[in-house]
Amino acid sequence: MTRRNLLKTSLVTFLALSLNSVAEDKVNQIAPKESKAPKFVVVGGGWSGLSCAKSLKKFVPDAQVTLVEKRDHFFSCPVSNPWLFDMVDLEFMTHSFIDAANAHNYTYLQAEATGLNQAKNILHTTKGDLEYDYLVFATGIEYDYEGWTKGDKELEKRLREEYPAGFISASEHLTIKRKIKNFKEGNFVISVPSGNYRCLPAPYERACLLADHFKQNNIKGKVYVVDANNDFTIKKDGFDSAFNKLHKDYLVHLTSAEILKFDLDKKMIETDFDEVYFEDATFYPNVKAPKLLEDLGLTTQTAYNRVEANLDVYTNKFKGTKNIYGCGDIRPMGFSKSGNTAYTEGENVAKVIAANFYGKKQPWTSPITVCISILSKNPMHEISLVSEYKYGSKGETQFKSTFTDEAWETNGLGEQKTQYAWAQGMFDNMFYA
Repeated sequence: MTRRNLLKTSLVTFLALSLNSVAEDKVNQIAPKESKAPKFVVVGGGWSGLSCAKSLKKFVPDAQVTLVEKRDHFFSCPVSNPWLFDMVDLEFMTHSFIDAANAHNYTYLQAEATGLNQAKNILHTTKGDLEYDYLVFATGIEYDYEGWTKGDKELEKRLREEYPAGFISASEHLTIKRKIKNFKEGNFVISVPSGNYRCLPAPYERACLLADHFKQNNIKGKVYVVDANNDFTIKKDGFDSAFNKLHKDYLVHLTSAEILKFDLDKKMIETDFDEVYFEDATFYPNVKAPKLLEDLGLTTQTAYNRVEANLDVYTNKFKGTKNIYGCGDIRPMGFSKSGNTAYTEGENVAKVIAANFYGKKQPWTSPITVCISILSKNPMHEISLVSEYKYGSKGETQFKSTFTDEAWETNGLGEQKTQYAWAQGMFDNMFYA
């Protein structure tokens, strides 16, 4: 099987997932009524939480499944880079949690988790307490500015508000879209953090699309990619070729470039080797598990990041707990923090919980990373990667298999709009099918 055919096969597989769910007529955004059925609570309505909630109801049909999510609608981080450049519309990116709950027969509770009583199996939320038999945290990432700011709250505030990273909230993306629309000339800095950050290729994809935007609109500017890593963190051949062939006059890639100092008044950053002046920027710090998990004592430090969920890597159960699990970008494992990985992991964790509920064992299954990056708008060029994982003898993350198609000049992925097809299939599975 060729790499391109493997990608197509993978996409078809994901498009076909879970198409037999039974829809409810109505969803009430309140805690479920008392019942003898098992109570599964999933905190977090991102890719992993949505997948887990749907799959729990599928694998344990009698269960009461509640998705606790503080947002009133879903905005996709995957495929947001094309949206920044008007390649897809907002309707493509945004979806209703009510639709997801109706389609998959669970309850959506718009609330924020605030605390936990493990002894009594009670989750505290802003809308009241929820009893659970099994609890899943799929709460995603928060930014970890500490390495840059060293406790300087004013600097952190300015970085968040003036130069948002654009890897969590819709508001960040809206601000960046406005920055791009209003940019006239000069240097635009895009920083790339170290560690296992959310969506490894996204800063490079964003840089490519911004460079393409400059070229197509005759903007006298350069994109400075200030990269804390010593090379591209993923799909090296494809991005290296794009940087040096497609966008060579508009891109500057500074590697091993840890930002040591910010002078936001002068619009200057300093690294070990360079001072870079800029007209505008997006600064992407390291990432960490949410403060809620820290406050609950459910985190640990890893080789990848300073704060991550303290999970057993084979079961995704929080260490020291009996019935609390985690999935998605909070995980401590070295998997890609990305949409397809989170979605497949959410389903895997649901299988583990269902097996445990039925008194059975579920063998560990690798999540699957499907990653498609767009390099230019017109003509559209794309590169892709499909990976599975395994563990070494000490539980360390390793690649079981990786297939890439980085020959953007000839692979035809852009002509087929492969990224959009993948995303549409995933949205359908999470919200409608």
